[in-house]
Amino acid sequence: MRTAETRAVFFDVDFTLIYPGPTFRGEGYRVFCARYGIEVDASRFSPAVAAAAPLLDRPEADPYADEIFIVYTRRIIEGMGGTGPNLDACAKEIYREWAACQHFELYDDVPDVLRELARAGLRIGLISNSHRCLASFQSHFELQGLITATVSSSEHGFMKPHPSIFSAALQLVNVEPAQAVMVGDSLRHDVEGAMRAGMRGVLLHRGDSPTPGAEELGVPVIRSLRELLHLVIE
Repeated sequence: MRTAETRAVFFDVDFTLIYPGPTFRGEGYRVFCARYGIEVDASRFSPAVAAAAPLLDRPEADPYADEIFIVYTRRIIEGMGGTGPNLDACAKEIYREWAACQHFELYDDVPDVLRELARAGLRIGLISNSHRCLASFQSHFELQGLITATVSSSEHGFMKPHPSIFSAALQLVNVEPAQAVMVGDSLRHDVEGAMRAGMRGVLLHRGDSPTPGAEELGVPVIRSLRELLHLVIE
């Protein structure tokens, strides 16, 4: 994948660089819900998330809207058995708290890989579909000085895989699409979206399960960010 023209590497943020801590797992949801008088079964969290996930696969022409994620969160609560008049209020609080960096943990491989990329002279960017402040993200996880540019869909107006969010990121680092690589955990949002914008894509899949569609697209699949280094650094 590494060519003489490669000048920038962009990363998705959630589930690529960071992952939710206990606040956003089953027991954390149960605590949120309890404050609103809603009873849920924490053991049903994972299947509830899987059942709600299709709500996020919206037409790319749809603009970013808080309501998309509030409805998604409400569906998770309902999937855990939650009912009652306070569902929306609880879902809104969970959505607001998702933006707070203290609820998340950095994958162990992230700091070293970003430093290696920066030392190699590559520009590093972040493209995120969340409403998290990406400046605060860098400060909280002590990544200042490594990131050249950031674009969040809440500020940009459209979410990945809309091509405009990738184009906006490329403009910020002043590189052509063919000179850039996008790394993320979503084949549709991160990899396919970037490829349609003229970039190259790498799918990060930290688990051992299959990755349907990746082989057909001919994109590299890595299980750790450390595997990215030999793809983009000569």
